[in-house]
Amino acid sequence: MRIVFFANTEWYLYNFRRSLALAVRDAGHEVIMISPPGPYAPKLEALGLRWIAAPMERRSLNPLRELKFISWLRNLLVVEQVDLIHGFTIKCAVYSAIAARFAGNRACVSAVTGLGYVFIGHDLRARMLRPIVQSIIRFAMRGKNVRLILQNIDDLAVFKQAKMIDPLYIRLIRSSGVDCSRFSRCAVRIQNEPLRILLAARLLWDKGIGEYVEAARILKKQGRTVHFLLAGSPDAGNPNAVSELSVKAWVSEGLIEWLGHIDDMPALFATIHAFILPSAYREGVPKSLIEAAACGLVLVTTDAPGCREVVTHEVDGLLIPIKNADALAAAIARIDDDLDLAVRLGEAAKTKALLEFDEKIVIQKTMAVYEELL
Repeated sequence: MRIVFFANTEWYLYNFRRSLALAVRDAGHEVIMISPPGPYAPKLEALGLRWIAAPMERRSLNPLRELKFISWLRNLLVVEQVDLIHGFTIKCAVYSAIAARFAGNRACVSAVTGLGYVFIGHDLRARMLRPIVQSIIRFAMRGKNVRLILQNIDDLAVFKQAKMIDPLYIRLIRSSGVDCSRFSRCAVRIQNEPLRILLAARLLWDKGIGEYVEAARILKKQGRTVHFLLAGSPDAGNPNAVSELSVKAWVSEGLIEWLGHIDDMPALFATIHAFILPSAYREGVPKSLIEAAACGLVLVTTDAPGCREVVTHEVDGLLIPIKNADALAAAIARIDDDLDLAVRLGEAAKTKALLEFDEKIVIQKTMAVYEELL
């Protein structure tokens, strides 16, 4: 069988789906990776995976340009004699389904890994786009040859309530999986050692960057010595992006240490004591939380869709309300004061990651969806 993986960045394909692609290839299928060009494309090719540059503009809303791209994708499916296309994130998932239909009703798996800006935004643009996107999804995801993979029960409820797809064709696979064997170490904190905490994410306000910085300010005023580390780069062009100027101002204020983009996350996790993700973003299931859990780090995150799939409050981490810097500061202070609690929560998080979120489990479930269609 010939299977296409399609995403809006080659970075996503490499970091989130390369293990699945390699497993599909090792099972005897041919895999084609499609995305706009970028620095991670050669890394995919170095793994022996075929990659094709897609003439797609990630944030384009020009109808003519988008129709032209869908036509390009449809023609590629025909010329390459593709049996199944798997699209990741809403835009690619929808375009995959439309192209597959017009290429002769080919099999299509659409993976929506979090509902994102269009579904959570409160500005005029998001509210205007939402009903349009819902209508397009209803059109695209009709028929027996389509399967929709969602990552959490909150997104499942949204799709069912809006009647965007027949519930019979929805599959729930929690997360894109993590190679837990790569994430196995964290720093062992000793009594009176300053607490080192990390937030690693795209620099978007909805990821809780502002609350993280405000919590640092609160705890600093209390006289606590907590090291706040921030890893990630600004997401240029995203209307929700945190500017580099803001980040540098926080560094100058002595509130955070900014690490920028980090490739070797296992090495970074091995130097910290706790992982913080105060997200208000409509996550699928945050991979960073699972990676940190696999290291045995204590987790503090929001009681929000996707995040609560990984953390159960006071069982394997701490949950706080969204957009609440005071609650975040209190949770960080709690694990700063209680070493035994931090160790217990970290050990429970590691057990959960291994049992529920290891990539082998996700790959097995995803390939089972392929088998339904092929």
